[in-house]
Amino acid sequence: MTITTPRPDFYRYHNGVKAPLPFADSEYEARLAELRERMEAAGASAAVFTSMHNIAYYSGFLYCAFGRPYALVVTETECVTISAGIDAGQPWRRSYGDNITYTDWQRDNYWRAILSVTGEGQVIGYEGDHLTLMQRDKMEDFLKPITMVDLFETTMRQRMHKSPAEIALIRHGANVADVGGYAIRDAVKAGVREIDVAMAGRDAMELEIAKRFPDAEYRDTWVWFQSGINTDGAHNPVTGRVLERGDILSLNTFPMISAYYTALERTMFVEEVDPASLKIWEANVGAHEYGMSLLKPGVSCADVTHKINEFFQERDLLQYRTFGYGHSFGVLSHFYGREAGLELREDIDTVLEPGMVISMEPMLTIADGEPGAGGYREHDILVITEDGNENITGYPYGPEFNVVG
Repeated sequence: MTITTPRPDFYRYHNGVKAPLPFADSEYEARLAELRERMEAAGASAAVFTSMHNIAYYSGFLYCAFGRPYALVVTETECVTISAGIDAGQPWRRSYGDNITYTDWQRDNYWRAILSVTGEGQVIGYEGDHLTLMQRDKMEDFLKPITMVDLFETTMRQRMHKSPAEIALIRHGANVADVGGYAIRDAVKAGVREIDVAMAGRDAMELEIAKRFPDAEYRDTWVWFQSGINTDGAHNPVTGRVLERGDILSLNTFPMISAYYTALERTMFVEEVDPASLKIWEANVGAHEYGMSLLKPGVSCADVTHKINEFFQERDLLQYRTFGYGHSFGVLSHFYGREAGLELREDIDTVLEPGMVISMEPMLTIADGEPGAGGYREHDILVITEDGNENITGYPYGPEFNVVG
């Protein structure tokens, strides 16, 4: 049978009306204006973003890939998301600017849609930390750029500085993380499983997000609640392990609000804490408090890291540290990017500035079978101010509040 229905390579499917985005149009306009200045400085006439974090940051649209490519194309005058037909009109409703839908009846219609915005023979900006080798080859084949420039570093630097609107959203996220923390504390008792406690925290946070943001999309909020040996890694998944009296616990709540991640992390114990564990826990709390006092404008990430290292070295605990002491907050997730230039590590020389948002989260891991075995971690979110910092995490840390059950 001959197919006679027209099948375009791409089209505009502007179905319904624009939905409320996480921020006002003026916020996206300001971000794009700064982006265009950065593009001009890099010599790029068009930018093709492929990562979830940059597409969400500049347009408000957070895609769900399922193996399909997505993009945001920014030129001097245009801001256009490129989405797959399976999403219909949702990407247009949930993005600032225009949207083009590409069809899948012919391979590489995605690149044909992008080409319709960029044109051939331009200087194309891309993300070196995200674009695959295969897609880079296709970009060169379809767009035929004069040259290509990597915008990874400059866009990361832009995202590291938060606007007042971003800080307000992150503050909501920190509040929601606290709600999850209290729900977890209420659920902890000997005889329950990690998964049961985790679900209590997640459900409480999702309900709180829906109350605060009735027009938002809801996805990706989660909890890692760990016990016993499962506390040894910060990102260990939840299991069905049953809690026992004296267990070390790690509370980790992660509300996601319109692609913006926040976190609360606390050490806890079920009913009682032994002397060896208490000594390690109190030392880590001391490092946490000391580290927060160091976060202020003019101090480099490396300097903060070295000072906390010295704190642990003086107590013969540095060998139990497993990762850096904190990182930036904003558009990031376990599914997509992070601002790697703002992490509290020895090899990061970024200087803290007002408007940055960063965590303090020292962790010590004592091996199974040793006194005080387990992973100890506290985590607060701090906004760098003109003369110091503001801690926007409210849930208490330390033994006085977190021996529960």
